[in-house]
Formats: sequence, structure tokens, C-alpha cells
Amino acid sequence: RMPASIPEADRRHRASAAFSLSFLSLVFSITAFTSSHWCEGTRKVAKPFCKGDSKGDLCIRFNSPEGNNSQAVQYIWETGDDKFVERNFHAGIWYSCEELINEEGEKCRSFISLTPASDRGVLWLSIVTELLYVVLLLIGNILMSVEIFYYSSVIDGLKINAFSAVVTVLAGLLGMVAHMMYTTVFQMTVNLGPEDWRPHTWDYGWSYGLAWTSFACCMAAAVTTINKYTKTILEFKHKRKKLERSFRIQYNFPDH
Repeated sequence: RMPASIPEADRRHRASAAFSLSFLSLVFSITAFTSSHWCEGTRKVAKPFCKGDSKGDLCIRFNSPEGNNSQAVQYIWETGDDKFVERNFHAGIWYSCEELINEEGEKCRSFISLTPASDRGVLWLSIVTELLYVVLLLIGNILMSVEIFYYSSVIDGLKINAFSAVVTVLAGLLGMVAHMMYTTVFQMTVNLGPEDWRPHTWDYGWSYGLAWTSFACCMAAAVTTINKYTKTILEFKHKRKKLERSFRIQYNFPDH
């Protein structure tokens, strides 16, 4: 009995490990998909005119009553970086936000509206692919949980295991494609997007790293599931050979 229980326990451990990795991948993907920190950076913005008694380094004050004429505006753009202020921004799949000058809070706008018209179709394709990625991860989690908590025969478990492996691999491939498409769209938006949005400096944020961590967990879950399926098949073949060998011995040397 002891040798027979060890493979069963090993299968349980592998199934639990695959489910844990797949569940982490699902949580990470949903968090990244709904956040707006895929890319972060700064924008260089001309300082506004000071209003009323406001003072400080974030606005420009003119003593002349005609300080708001066109010549004064031209002066702002020609006097160098000391007339500009950098403000932070962060962008995701759905919207982009940047901090306000002289005020608390952020101003957000749809990232889809910022994307160049020629790349908007690729962005929508990226969004649909991300949604499919999340849906397939959810299906894979459900199948793996059924395999763990529903005590069925080994053959039924193998069928569920094979289907969950296919679903998880497909989800990983879709996730990789979706992340790469969004990266391409964002870089094109940086180069061709609206002048009042283009960043001065930027880098990838924590959501972008979380999205690729989700992909890594997904592929690790797929490898674990495939490995469990392959090992179970090999165990079946080994037991079958042993059974055939024992029948052959009994046939050649019958017990009188």
C-alpha cells in the first residue's frame, strides 16, 4: 500500500503547485489590467502665470500690467529650463494621469484617446487579447480546482489535467502577445501622440512588471501541469508493462 500512495501524494502536490501558480497569475493579471502604472515618467510643462498673491517656483509673476500679452508668453518659451516645471505622470491600458501644478490631485484622461489613430486598432486588439488572457486563466483555475477537490478516477483526472494544460499554455501565449502589443502602442504614442501629453522621460512601472510576472507564473503552471500529465502517463505505462510481464510469467509457469 505504501508504494501506491506515494505517486498519488506526489500528484496531489503537483496539482496544488500548478493551481497556486495559476491563481497567482490570475490575481496579478487582473491587478495589472485594471491599474494605470504600466509606464511612469515626467512631463516638462511651461510654468503658468501666478494668479493673485500666489508665489513660488511653480508659477511666473510679471510686474507689468501687460504681463499676459503675447510677448510675455514668447518670453516664457525662450528663457530656458528655469521657466519649465516637471510633473509626474503614469499611464496604463485604460487611462493616463498626471499631477496638477499648484494643486493636489491628478488629472486623468483616456489613453485610447491619446493613441494615434493608426495604432488605435492595435490597442483595441491588445485589450481584447488581455481579456481573453484573463478569461482563459480563470477557466484554467476552475479546471485545476476541480481536479484537486473533486475525487474522480485517475482517467477523469488525466482528461481534466490535459485540458487545463492546453488552456494554460494558450493563455500564456495570449498574455505574451498582449503585453508586447501594448508596449509597441505606448512607444508609438510617445513619438506620435498629442504634444500636450508626450513625456520628457519615462520608464516601465510596477504594473508592467506585474503583468510579465503573471505571464511567468502562467507558464510555470503550464509546465507543472504538463509535467504531472506526462509523469502519470509514464507511471501507467510502467504498471502496464509490469502487469504484462506478470501475466506472461503466469502463462509460462502455471501454478499447480
